[in-house]
Amino acid sequence: MVARLAGSSKLLRTMNVSASLEYLLDRGPLTRADLRGLTGLSKPTTSEVLRRLTEDGLAVVVGRTSGGPGPQAEIYAANPTAAYAVGVSVRETRVPSLAMAVCDLTGTVLGRVETAADFGRQAADDAVAAAIRDLCAGAGTDLARVRAVQVGVPGSYDPVAGVIRHIDVPGWDAPGILDRLGRRLDVAVTVDNDVNLAAVAERRHGVGHGTDGFALVWLSFGLGLAIDLGGGRLLRGARGGAGEIGYVPVGLRTSEIGTDLHGLVGGQAVQALARAHGLPAGTAADAVAAATGSLADPAAGAFLAALAERIAVGVAAVAAVLDPPLVVLAGEVGQAGGDVLRDAVTAALRTTTPLDTPIATTGVADDAVLLGALDSGLRQVRRALVDALRTP
Repeated sequence: MVARLAGSSKLLRTMNVSASLEYLLDRGPLTRADLRGLTGLSKPTTSEVLRRLTEDGLAVVVGRTSGGPGPQAEIYAANPTAAYAVGVSVRETRVPSLAMAVCDLTGTVLGRVETAADFGRQAADDAVAAAIRDLCAGAGTDLARVRAVQVGVPGSYDPVAGVIRHIDVPGWDAPGILDRLGRRLDVAVTVDNDVNLAAVAERRHGVGHGTDGFALVWLSFGLGLAIDLGGGRLLRGARGGAGEIGYVPVGLRTSEIGTDLHGLVGGQAVQALARAHGLPAGTAADAVAAATGSLADPAAGAFLAALAERIAVGVAAVAAVLDPPLVVLAGEVGQAGGDVLRDAVTAALRTTTPLDTPIATTGVADDAVLLGALDSGLRQVRRALVDALRTP
């Protein structure tokens, strides 16, 4: 009986400590009284919990209260340097590139880089491992304290086979790439579809915040779809392929190029459409940005109308299958088109389908994939720290 009681007491203490750390992570700086009010713990227990958190390097005193009667109270916060997370975005462009960032336990970004990556000459895991080491060194962060690396790829990760599918970036379809990268860095590495991570950022930072769910249509060099089922829950499919909307056929296969949605609104298709209207097309996003800024030009208006009709075909398919509360136009093309493109797609959708689906422009002005990767990685780090405390 005594041993059982002792074990129960130890378990209770670890639960109190882990719960307190969760509050510091979620709520920010708190006094002892604040923490006591949130947890319902006694004064002595709260003091003991904070003592353990500070001794373990998970919490620090960041100040004292002022202005009120009585003695000043210490203010505690999660220790920013206790652990770090790294986000990586593998970009599928004419010249593949990497965007990476490292953040501390509070989510503060300490370093960020973007670089071209020659995956044809160097193994992808070697290239990413070296880039992450350089990133951490440049940010003054200890690589040994990086607890999670979240990678976003323009493809679908099949967790059963351990392979990234539907990806055109050299080297990234090699089996075991994540395991090799994890061993090189001695850190947990996870991967997700880049558009899914963009939806993570949209849920937290953009128009998806507070919604019952949304479908995010990604318009960039490639084409993709993320399906937020509400509360940040994403539909990934049995083999990670949910949202590969670019492969949806839009006509019978012939000798012509462009029999699927990639051929209608993929980056190269948008560039070709712009050139057909006599407009410059350095990239798809450049073409759309130039057109939205030149609406007095009939060619620009005709280009945007034609593009909107094409996008509406994809949105109509999404609306018919999912009936989402909201469709978000995102990616570089969605950002460049802004409200002008949104309004044009809304008008085109009304002539394409009887379904009435609201359309919005992304609310994320930054690199949504990288932000989503950081958010996801940070959640993993925080969860790992809390779970470790729950182990008696």
